Amino acid sequence: MIDHQFIVNKFGFLGNDFVNEVHEYGITDKIKAKTELIREGEKIKYIPFMIRGSVKVYCLNDGRELIYYYVRPNESCVMTFSSIFSNYISKIYAITEEESEVLLIPVSVMHDWLIRFPGINRVFYQEYDKRFIDVMNMVNEAVFHRLDKRVLNYIKQQISITGNHPIKLTHREIASNLGTSREVVSRVLKKIENEGEIFQGKEGIRIAIHENVS
Repeated sequence: MIDHQFIVNKFGFLGNDFVNEVHEYGITDKIKAKTELIREGEKIKYIPFMIRGSVKVYCLNDGRELIYYYVRPNESCVMTFSSIFSNYISKIYAITEEESEVLLIPVSVMHDWLIRFPGINRVFYQEYDKRFIDVMNMVNEAVFHRLDKRVLNYIKQQISITGNHPIKLTHREIASNLGTSREVVSRVLKKIENEGEIFQGKEGIRIAIHENVS
C-alpha cells in the first residue's frame, strides 16, 4: 500500500484528483541496500520518488565512478525525468546506498500528467535547482579541494546520509566513489588519522569529536 501521507505531502498542492491518481497508478517497491536500480543505456520505464533510504546517482569512466548526486527521502531523480523527453534511455547509473522504499510512476502516466496537471512541473523545477547545486559542489570539490579534504568530506557525507557513526566504508569503496585508487585512499586515510581528523577501528571510521558531521 502506498503511504498516503507521503503522497499528500509531496503532491497535495495539485489537488485531490491528482492524489487519487497517484494511488491508482503508483507502485511502491522496497529495495535492499546496494541494489542497482538502472544502468546507463537501459530503457527507463518509471519515474522514481524516494520515500525512505537513499540512492547514489553516478556515471562510470574507465571503471571509475563519478558521483552526480544522492536522491534522499521526498526527492526524485531529475536525470531520469529528463530522459523521458528524448529517447527514454538512461544516461546514469543508480544504486541504493541503504535499504530503501520508492514510489514508481510509469512514464506513460507521467506524460499524461504533464498535460492534465501542468503544476507537477513545479516539483521538477525544484529538483533541478537542487541537482544543479549538487553538481556544482561536486565540480568544486574535484577542481579546488585536495584529495584529503575530499575524502574527509565524503566520509562526513556518508555519515549524514546513513546516520551511522562510526560508519563502515572500505578503502576501495571510497576510492571508487572519488575516482582514485585504493592505495591512494589508504595513504590519505592514514594521513588524516595521524592528524587527528578521524579514527579507524573495527566498528568503522569515526570523525573526530570536534567535527560537525550533520
